[in-house]
Amino acid sequence: MNINIDQEKIKALIPSDFSFTKKEKIIMLIIIILMIIGIIITWINFVQIMKANAEYEFAYQQYQEAIQKEQEEAERKRREKLPNLTEVGKENIQHIYSSDTKRAFLTFDDGPSSNTNQILDILNQNGIKATFFVLGSNVEKKPDVVKRMYDEGHFIANHGYSHVYESIYQSPENVLAEYNQCNQAVRNAIGEQEYNSHLFRFPGGLVGGKYADIKNQANELLLQNDIVHVDWNALNGDAETTKPTVEYEMQRLQETVGNKQSVVILMHDAEAKKVTVEALPSMIEYLKEQGYTFVNFYEIIK
Repeated sequence: MNINIDQEKIKALIPSDFSFTKKEKIIMLIIIILMIIGIIITWINFVQIMKANAEYEFAYQQYQEAIQKEQEEAERKRREKLPNLTEVGKENIQHIYSSDTKRAFLTFDDGPSSNTNQILDILNQNGIKATFFVLGSNVEKKPDVVKRMYDEGHFIANHGYSHVYESIYQSPENVLAEYNQCNQAVRNAIGEQEYNSHLFRFPGGLVGGKYADIKNQANELLLQNDIVHVDWNALNGDAETTKPTVEYEMQRLQETVGNKQSVVILMHDAEAKKVTVEALPSMIEYLKEQGYTFVNFYEIIK
C-alpha cells in the first residue's frame, strides 16, 4: 500500500521560527550523554552480574563435588570397619595359630567394665589395636565404651549375652540366640546396624567341659550362619585365681607364650580384673622385646 505524504502540510504544522536555543541544545546533549552513561553502567552491571553468577555456579559445583567426595570417603571408611567374612577369612581363622612371622593378638573377654577405658588408654599409648569379646549385657550398661573401642579401630567380637552357662548352653539355638542378642547390643552402641563381627568366643572355650556336645553342635550352627569361633593358645592367668598379682600374670604370660610364632592371648577386662590393667604395660613390653607385632582380627576376618 502506498502512502503519499504531503510534505507541505507537515511544514505548515511546524512553526517557521522553530529552533533549539543554545541552552536547550546543551540540555539535550547532557540528556543524551546521561542516557549513554546509563546504558554503559547498565551493561557493565549486567556483565558483572553474569560473571558473578557464573562464578557462583562454578563455586557451587565445586562445593557439591567436595561434599560428594567427602560423603564417598566417609562411606568408604564406614564400609572398611564392617567385618566381612570371606572364604579367605575362614581359612585364616583355621590357621590362626600358625604364622611365618611373630604376631600377637591381645584379646579381652567379658567387658566392657570400669577397667576398659584404662585398657584402651594403654593400648592407644602403644599404638596397639586389640580385640574385645564383649558381653551383650555389659554392652548395654556401657555403650559409650564400646563406641570408643569401635571409633579407635579395635575389633569388637562376640562373647554372647549373659555368660550364664546354664542359659547359653541349653541348646545350640540358644548359643546362636545369645550371639544375635549381643550383636544387636553392639549395633545399638556403635550406631551401625550393619555391623556383624562374624567372630564368637564360647564362654569357657569350645573344647571340653560338661557342655561339650552342645558346644560342638552350636559351632556347626554358627558356621551355617557365617560365624566362626576362636579360642586362645596363651593367657595371662587372670581367670585362674581370684587374687592374681602382676608377677603371677607376667609369669603365666611368659610360660604360655613360650616360643610360639602366633599367639592369641586370653585376658579379661571384667570388673574384677584390675590387676590385668596394672600388668598390661609390662606384658606389652615383654612381647615387644620378644619380637612380636600386634594385630587384631580385622586383619584376619577381612
